[in-house]
Amino acid sequence: MAQIIVRNLDDGVKMKLSKRAQMNGHSTEEEVRDILRNAVGKDGGRARMPLGARFKARFNKIGLTRDIPELRGQQAQPATLVP
Repeated sequence: MAQIIVRNLDDGVKMKLSKRAQMNGHSTEEEVRDILRNAVGKDGGRARMPLGARFKARFNKIGLTRDIPELRGQQAQPATLVP
């Protein structure tokens, strides 16, 4: 098995990892292994499907048929709230 050493980890991150491990009944080391395992997932860490395509796939069952455009590179617009 391989080993990884993480240097210069913030104390706060280490503390949160320890608390998370305790809540899950793991050692901190096992918790980190679990986090890394989940991060690369079953797909081996391949790039995810674009967000719009993920929304379309998720909501396809309720009748969403239009494409949801990707917003990459577009300037954010403030939301219009209706009273």
